Amino acid sequence: MQVCHLAVDIGASSGRHIIGTVENGVMKLTEVYRFENGLVEKNGHLCWDLDSLTKSVIAGIREAHEQGYTPVTMGIDTWAVDFVLLDKEGHRIGDPVAYRDSRTDGVREKLEKSGQLLFAEHYARTGIQYQKFNTAYQLLALKEEHPEQLEAAEAFLMIPDYLCWVLTGKMANEYTNATTTALVGAESKDWDFDLIRRLGLPEKIFQKIEVPGTVLGNFRPEIAGQVGFDTKVVLPASHDTGSAYLAVPAKDENAIFLSSGTWSLMGVENKAPITDETSCTDNFTNEGGYEYRFRYLKNIMGLWMIQSVRREAGALSGTRPSFPQLIAAAKECADIKTVVNVDDPRFLAPKSMIEEIKAACAEQGSPLPDLIGAVMQVIYNSLSDDYRRTAETLSRLTGKTFTAVNIVGGGCQDMYLNQRTANAVGLPVYAGPVEGTALGNLMVQFLEEGIFKDLAEARAAIRRSFEIKEILPEA
Repeated sequence: MQVCHLAVDIGASSGRHIIGTVENGVMKLTEVYRFENGLVEKNGHLCWDLDSLTKSVIAGIREAHEQGYTPVTMGIDTWAVDFVLLDKEGHRIGDPVAYRDSRTDGVREKLEKSGQLLFAEHYARTGIQYQKFNTAYQLLALKEEHPEQLEAAEAFLMIPDYLCWVLTGKMANEYTNATTTALVGAESKDWDFDLIRRLGLPEKIFQKIEVPGTVLGNFRPEIAGQVGFDTKVVLPASHDTGSAYLAVPAKDENAIFLSSGTWSLMGVENKAPITDETSCTDNFTNEGGYEYRFRYLKNIMGLWMIQSVRREAGALSGTRPSFPQLIAAAKECADIKTVVNVDDPRFLAPKSMIEEIKAACAEQGSPLPDLIGAVMQVIYNSLSDDYRRTAETLSRLTGKTFTAVNIVGGGCQDMYLNQRTANAVGLPVYAGPVEGTALGNLMVQFLEEGIFKDLAEARAAIRRSFEIKEILPEA
């Protein structure tokens, strides 16, 4: 059997186990397992079902082996900001509350009103944009609601850190995900313990920060027994956006990167953080990346809005429409030009995305007909317009003139959105690869194993290995 590697790539709605191989400089991906993920309501909060998630991770590793694959390394990536606390016996404390929960409402305002910490200083120290669900705010919300949980905590692990600890028994906070906490110094690239003390958070819970490519260790004996083999667990860029950005096959340094999934993460790679007042005002973030690159980007609500409409439409009709059906419905309403602010918090976790979009349109004097296609067209209008504004702001903040937009992730399959993006931004769009996040996860493993000498060589291999579609702006 050919030497192979395993990426466990987990998003907000599903997870995949993907085997990666390289032969004659060409990468090949094979999906061996897929599972559902989602939110559950527990004790008045939206939470992750972490027990089910853990079982699915282990089941997928076992399934890979049963299909004849014995990966020599593996890595796990997930979304950012959410975390788990462990006590001194290694037991979880409290519920793994999800970022879409409302518990962080008003936390920033309380900090600023009390004079404890102004956001401008917070940003200057960490370079992390304001999002009401940043980990720092989640920890402060927990401190207010359940101070006893923080008092009992001995360890803080983000979701992929926790899953790696289950597999290996080794604790670490991976760098790219740790930066999204808004508790890591942009310049120091380590925990900002002065900031942590000022927020009244316990210093002892934070683990050593390790960079992508670190070999965390092998499976615990009981895990190896369950899955039928042993392997090395390597830390990838465990924040899924960090992995996705690695897999962008940009031809030069003047490309905009767009990781398109539940969230749209649009930005560039920088060698140094930009933490000045203008960048703070425009709310661009400096997330840590591979080899201490900085992902300078904006979070845009993304395909979450489309995914939500699809779920609701399925519940209403009894049959969930396909994405091509939703696109066709949008095209039938192409005369609708209404745009809403997709970054409005009202769209973060509404009871009904369809009704929320209709309400936003009505409030600005553009009521919609009672058609799913009308709602979809507004989403496409609004996303492409946000991409345009973001590209313009990126150019102003970085001083760069851009030549293209490279889109990776599941959203790159939506050719209607790709065309709308090319038209709005006025640049060629290069769409692909689809499995950008899993591929970026695997690239760190390939680099750690010496299969590629550097990131440039690995990105060149992506262009050889996968179809990249070119979409030109329409005249």
